[in-house]
Formats: sequence, C-alpha cells, structure tokens
Amino acid sequence: MSSEFTMQQKIKVITKLTESGYDTEKKLQKLEMENILQIKGITIPEMSIILALQKSTKSGKLYSYLCGGDDEVDKQGENNG
Repeated sequence: MSSEFTMQQKIKVITKLTESGYDTEKKLQKLEMENILQIKGITIPEMSIILALQKSTKSGKLYSYLCGGDDEVDKQGENNG
C-alpha cells in the first residue's frame, strides 16, 4: 500500500481532523463530504488523504498507510519489512 503523500502531509490532515472534533475511528468513518468541506482550510489533496484514512481504518491497515508500508507477501512467503 504505497502512498503518494508524505508523513508530514498525513499528520497535518490528522491534526485538522482532530481540531475539528473527528478524533476517533468511528467519527472518521461517519465523516461525509459535506462535513469535510466545512473543515477550515481543507484542500483537495487533503480530502484525498481523508478518504485514504477512512479506507485504511476500515480495513485495519492504518499503520501501514501512515508508514507507507505494504503487507504483501513476498516470493518466499514472508512479510515484507
């Protein structure tokens, strides 16, 4: 699960989310586009990060997303990393 966003960009978005009251996975999952647009100073690339955060938390791969890691199994059958 490689990412086109840096850790700094992701943390900036997480900060905006928590400052806007979205501080749990449950609240993040309930966040809809209408709510996202109301977050002060949100940009289109940051909206993409929010959608990726929602997808990652739903699938249980938030840490992998944040770190840019990938849980794909290599040819020897061992996890990468």
